[in-house]
Amino acid sequence: MDVILLKDVEKVGLRGDVVSVARGYARNFLFPRSLAEEATAARVAELQKRDAQRARHEAKTSDEANEIAAKLGKTELRFEVKAGPTGSLFGSVTPTDIADKIWETQKIRVDRRKIGVDNIKRIGRYTVPIDLFQDVTVEVPALVVPEGGELPSEVELEAMEAAERQAEAPADVHEGPPIEELLEAEEPSEVAAEVEAPAEADDGDEAEPDWRADADAALREQ
Repeated sequence: MDVILLKDVEKVGLRGDVVSVARGYARNFLFPRSLAEEATAARVAELQKRDAQRARHEAKTSDEANEIAAKLGKTELRFEVKAGPTGSLFGSVTPTDIADKIWETQKIRVDRRKIGVDNIKRIGRYTVPIDLFQDVTVEVPALVVPEGGELPSEVELEAMEAAERQAEAPADVHEGPPIEELLEAEEPSEVAAEVEAPAEADDGDEAEPDWRADADAALREQ
């Protein structure tokens, strides 16, 4: 069946795309998660009308692309998102989000498939390359900040990312020298030497043979 994606769905399409998917996949996965809606004739016509309106604001020549590039190069996109204590986002900022933000703030249409950045998953400062036209590319600065807050300093961002990596690293159960070093040690440990070495008898306290004890007992009986 045909559906309209309400959000970017990996390996399926981008938000606003009309795609054909299995009916079970749509009803059991896409619809319950509000990722898509049924592509009725009325909704498809509405999307096409919107795209046609935005297309009028897209660069159609090299000169128009250079003018747009000059404008976008001076623009800083700002995204306020929900983020955890280590800076990871609850979700991501996608190329579609970037294209929508440019339209909302500048009324400029860019092809989201020509936005050269992967999904952004951490707060921070980014540079977003966009192909506007043949041989015309612009790098647009973008800020991804925690909702209701400001962007921490670079030092704090690095510390937050390091803390997240440390939290995700598996615990090291073995402490001390590597096991290989212990196995390759040339000399046994002092404890092992004490256990393995036989006890040395004191010359003055040499134990008597059993036959001498038996002879003494016989003499006492006589």
